[in-house]
Amino acid sequence: MSNPRIGVVGLPGKWSTEMLADTVEEKTGFRLVVDMSQVELDLLSGRLDYQGQDLCQLDGLMVKKITAQYSPNTLDRLELLRIAEQSGVRVFSRPDHMIRLIDRLSCTVTLRGAGIPMPETRITEDTDAALQTVEQFGSAIFKPLYSTKARGMVVMDASLGHKKLQQMIKNFRAENPMMYIQKKLDLQGSDLGLIFLGGDYLGCYARISKDGSWNTTIHSGGRYQAYSPGQELIDLAHKAQQPFDMDFTTVDVALSNAGPVVFEVSAFGGFRGAREGIGINAAAHYVEYALNELT
Repeated sequence: MSNPRIGVVGLPGKWSTEMLADTVEEKTGFRLVVDMSQVELDLLSGRLDYQGQDLCQLDGLMVKKITAQYSPNTLDRLELLRIAEQSGVRVFSRPDHMIRLIDRLSCTVTLRGAGIPMPETRITEDTDAALQTVEQFGSAIFKPLYSTKARGMVVMDASLGHKKLQQMIKNFRAENPMMYIQKKLDLQGSDLGLIFLGGDYLGCYARISKDGSWNTTIHSGGRYQAYSPGQELIDLAHKAQQPFDMDFTTVDVALSNAGPVVFEVSAFGGFRGAREGIGINAAAHYVEYALNELT
């Protein structure tokens, strides 16, 4: 296939989206950034329209970002991309594979089924059970099922007392009926992102939190740094991402006192960590991979 037409699904104007679109244009001469909020599906004709372009007529679609924040709406947008895939468009990564990673619970259940070590985790809708969990864990992080960059996460410590915890749990449950509760670990202010392309290990970076905070995300003031993991850690991350069969992803791993644990596998992977942490142009690698797949 010469000069395939590959669209980039992302957030127009955002660094990683534009970087991927620039790279696609450089390699193919074609540029199209797709904002899924402006896509229309006509089921009768089977046309998936974006600003006059039928996405079902493209050769490929590379999904860098589909919503600014994860939500059930993210799943709806991925369902639309299944229409393009059913029309013969190669979507990177496949929509039904990404869907399993958007919901934190779905990702966790899959990781657990694969025997991947994770922090102690409990999921419940019962506020009394949630309270008992905090008291048993000592300190816990309540995580929304749909979130990125630690948005909406709440730390609850048993030292706050029964009454205060009850109110905090009630407030969290009002927005998150299914409560995902994870034991807070001492991570010494850092965790790791191991990058995989087509299932092959590409590199690793560390996220260093600001002022030793429990939250290492760049969104909360963290920074990237190079890290050289041992083969055992690479093997663990490889095993974690394998069930999801992603074209491009990042596995979040932390080094705890009890050994390495996996937090999650990313639906979209991170370009900035690869660039700023270890000097890898992940977009260039990803586009080359897509071109090889298409040809």
